[in-house]
Amino acid sequence: MSRYDVIVVGAGAGGAPLAARLSEDADRSVLLLDEGQAPRARHAFPARLLDARRVPGADPGDPAVRPLAVHLTRDHPYTVPRGRFLGGSTTVNGGYFVRARRADFDRWAAAGNPAWAYDRVLPFLRGLETDLDLGASDLHGGSGPVPVRRTALTHPAAAAFEAAAAELGHPREPDKNDQARPGFGPLPSNSVDGIRHNTALSYLLPVLDRPNLTVSGLTRVCRVTVSRGRATGVVVDRGGRREVLPAGEVVLCAGSFATPQLLHLSGIGPREELRRLGLPVVRHLPAVGARFSDHPQVVLAWTPRRELEPPGGSWLGGCLHLPSCDGSPGGDLEILQSLTPLDALAGPVPDGDRRLAFLISAQATRRTGRFRLRDGDPEGAPLIDYHYLAADDDRRRLREGVRAAAAVTATGAFRALAEETGDPAPGVLGDDRSLDAWIRGRLGTSHHACGTVPMGPPDDPGAAVDQYGRVHGVAGLRVADTSILPTAPLRGPAATAVLVGEVIADAMRRPGPGTAAG
Repeated sequence: MSRYDVIVVGAGAGGAPLAARLSEDADRSVLLLDEGQAPRARHAFPARLLDARRVPGADPGDPAVRPLAVHLTRDHPYTVPRGRFLGGSTTVNGGYFVRARRADFDRWAAAGNPAWAYDRVLPFLRGLETDLDLGASDLHGGSGPVPVRRTALTHPAAAAFEAAAAELGHPREPDKNDQARPGFGPLPSNSVDGIRHNTALSYLLPVLDRPNLTVSGLTRVCRVTVSRGRATGVVVDRGGRREVLPAGEVVLCAGSFATPQLLHLSGIGPREELRRLGLPVVRHLPAVGARFSDHPQVVLAWTPRRELEPPGGSWLGGCLHLPSCDGSPGGDLEILQSLTPLDALAGPVPDGDRRLAFLISAQATRRTGRFRLRDGDPEGAPLIDYHYLAADDDRRRLREGVRAAAAVTATGAFRALAEETGDPAPGVLGDDRSLDAWIRGRLGTSHHACGTVPMGPPDDPGAAVDQYGRVHGVAGLRVADTSILPTAPLRGPAATAVLVGEVIADAMRRPGPGTAAG
């Protein structure tokens, strides 16, 4: 086909649902492009990419991962992974599938995006899932593409965490997708019976026989072509050969870092930055890459007194959400349990390594990060600075999270299973300055980047797209991934990323304010 109605760039959490939904209309031709491999059957996925007891993204050398060099603080270099395979990061992530909180949706709606109010997105949240535990209800779906199952708490380490949380008086939260009071409970996951159901399996493979849907892998998009203020297609590189693919509309779903990179390379972004790079200025949009948010994370390791059996279906155990001393009542601290040694998430368990871990995240909504291009080369590495720990509140939240996790390991219920951790030492744990240094030495990230292309009304200089992903000032061009979320949600954004694809696909399919303009 010489010209497609829609070209979707990126077959990940947002792009796969978007392409699948758009292709439900037989008169709309859809081309879905991805930089990674695009197998057409489940058996063609390598076993490591479907094994829910592993996290392929934990290995930056995995061929299904694109590693990005970043700085978490000025003097703390780090590597963040992005999926480079059909399904995008849903193919290499941990299978965490928790909805954003009502407070997140209502905050985004109040910023000029009323379509994102909780009550308006709830039908989409129900429609995208099949809740295998609770079934169809006013809150949950029973026939959507993504299977959702909560992690079992039968593993000895998960049971000890549950008992410890009860000993400390934390509320029970049996369903973390129902917007109830935060507390301890199992995690909703798109991993079922040991299989990670990425968006390729759940959305794309069942519909690949549609004649109006074409999926093309191993295709790197270099930029969007724009003529007279309208997107007209994309320039792609296939094995070193460049060509232009025309389209009636282009939707970027490449993720919170690749999407702003493509916009900049297409001449859409801050005028001064584009000129510095020698790129033509197609549209001055200073919000593209100006700020983003993510969640800093540290690990507290512990050692079982005896060797524990490996987890049966998932590396995920229980999870505790709680508010910091002046944080969101929805819970801005997360203590996530790993039932697998962290060094083993990317491969075989090292001999003799019994250490398990709690992943402690401060999930506030601050936008501290900045995204820029180093040069105008489509293959060049961007400059990504998180600016973590720059504010007193950021450091305080992580201290509270570490102390809350340490309190779990100090309970009688947990000590029956675990050796005394000794790290951080009591003297470190009780002193703010010492604990800050301990945290800095172990600082990581939750990989929840959002907001590099934030949504908002056209008169908002801090917005780059509207609530339906349409790029301000460029007709026929949209964004449909987590880069449009003004702030990272109070929970990991995987489920919300799928929701973005669903909401924007619905807007594109129906007549009204969400349809293409120009």
